[in-house]
Amino acid sequence: MSLQDLGQVHVVGIGGAGMSGIARILAARGVRVSGCDAKDSRRVAALTAVGVETMIGHSCRHVDAIDTLVLSTAIPANNPERIEAVERGKRVLNRAEALSAIMAGFTGIAVTGTHGKTTTTSMMTVALQHSGSDPSFAIGSELNETGSNAHLGTGELFVVEADESDGTFLYLDPTVAIVTNVEADHLDYWGTFDAIEQGFLDFALGIRDRGGFVVACLDDPGAARLIKGALAAGVDIRTYGEDPEADFHMVDARPSASGWSFDTAHQGVRLGRAELQVFGHHNALNAQAVLVAMIGMSYTAQQAIEGVNYFSGTRRRFDFKGKAGGVRVYDDYAHHPTEITATLRTARELVGSGRVIVAFQAHHYYRTALFSREFGVALALADKVIVLEVFAPGETPIPGASGQTMATNVPLPPECVIFEPSWSAVAQDLVEDAQSGDIIMTLGAGDIGLIAAEVVQRLQERVPGHPNE
Repeated sequence: MSLQDLGQVHVVGIGGAGMSGIARILAARGVRVSGCDAKDSRRVAALTAVGVETMIGHSCRHVDAIDTLVLSTAIPANNPERIEAVERGKRVLNRAEALSAIMAGFTGIAVTGTHGKTTTTSMMTVALQHSGSDPSFAIGSELNETGSNAHLGTGELFVVEADESDGTFLYLDPTVAIVTNVEADHLDYWGTFDAIEQGFLDFALGIRDRGGFVVACLDDPGAARLIKGALAAGVDIRTYGEDPEADFHMVDARPSASGWSFDTAHQGVRLGRAELQVFGHHNALNAQAVLVAMIGMSYTAQQAIEGVNYFSGTRRRFDFKGKAGGVRVYDDYAHHPTEITATLRTARELVGSGRVIVAFQAHHYYRTALFSREFGVALALADKVIVLEVFAPGETPIPGASGQTMATNVPLPPECVIFEPSWSAVAQDLVEDAQSGDIIMTLGAGDIGLIAAEVVQRLQERVPGHPNE
């Protein structure tokens, strides 16, 4: 499908991370775009500023003058725009179909995996830009370097965060792909882990059929199974990680003053040391994936290394929000036990002799039910934990899938774990006994990140001489 076929487009849920990027690029390519969302937001305001007509609230009248409706799987069946568009015979596209139309004619570089997609896609984009390219991109969060999550570039490359949660990645036609890891998640869509693994294999087979190559992490058990199956099926797959059998073997990885550093050995030759501006072993692996992919696209190792070194992070990925009284405050999107473990290990690297104080808000009842004990073990890497109620708007509760149950599964002394049902009390719970040298973190995929600014403000108010003292 060409963009010309779309006519005038209306995007439902235009303030979302993925949908706002689609709207931005459609507008940049000359498509008439409008969109609506339940509430105003920074992303909605940014789209309005570039000429996209935006509406707050939902109404069947929004589809009067349009030709195509674009919506994500998060939009319910009773959405008025959706119902009206179907009744009038308007074209209705899901997010993946719209992305596929946008990427037509570009050389696609897709980054997928259960965790690390946003950061790795962002790293790839920044590294390519630093190497002299101007790729188009669509990412699930804003780059620190540009403040944007989408851009129509002048080059032939299109970098996309390829979401497996709703099968989006199977609609796309990239020729280069990165798979960071494969774990059980999004079972509300896939049903079983076997189905997820088959989905990733089908994705890799599509890359094979288009004559491209896949970069995958040999350290991750799920990705290692994918590698084995993909190799047997004739996929050109290049592996990375600390596993000595990896094609690109990470060596001498360690924290540095500014983030993490590592070297990569390929066929017995060291390619050069990366000195990242972001913390965490997981981010070193993300950067190595970018390095391997760029080498496969004929960039030099030095270009790739300099590119990942330039990357400074994305919004809501170990996002520094402020410091007062010697206490640092960070916000992170981590919403799966594996992600929380990686984030809190990074916090422990930074905090030294201080404490890590965390507030966590789970996302979706099914994920809470499936991983309640694993969440508890991951959160126990902190010294003090405040657990909020589950963020699951519009979902039917599942017995036992609650914040209170999760709090009981955190294996810390009872006085170090608080179930806090009151949103307004969380900031004070976090700062109550925080001391100089401590780190406070807000974690979760919902709206918990909004609390971080209040935490900084409360810490500032404790500082002698502060105007609000």
